[in-house]
Amino acid sequence: MTAVEPGTGVGWRSRFGYRVGVALALSVLVNVVLVGLATVAGVAPGFRPISVPPVAVLSAAGVLGAAGTNLVLDQVSEDPDRPFRLVAVAVLVLSFVPDVLLLSADPAATVPGVVVLMIIHVVVAAACLSLLSDGR
Repeated sequence: MTAVEPGTGVGWRSRFGYRVGVALALSVLVNVVLVGLATVAGVAPGFRPISVPPVAVLSAAGVLGAAGTNLVLDQVSEDPDRPFRLVAVAVLVLSFVPDVLLLSADPAATVPGVVVLMIIHVVVAAACLSLLSDGR
């Protein structure tokens, strides 16, 4: 793996930092809009997981976790994009489990509200998969 892209003088790590920033901003922005739409539609009144503070913070945390995972995989793998994609998809699928469990744990949870949470997870995963892989 080269630190500088041939002929550009720009290292993939600096481009990676830019991509992380874009993924973070995109994930938070799209998910905050989804929260607004879900709120206006009355999807799950009183269901606190669908509110701006937790969605924004956890969307950002998901992107930063994916970025950290990508950096670790870059150090231990010749082709880090393939394992990154596998880990990202596995984490996405596992992230649905607590969402579904909220249906029995939170009286304010509704099926449409849980579906919105799942879509929020997909938004973060899609941003990370499209922007954080194939960056070398």
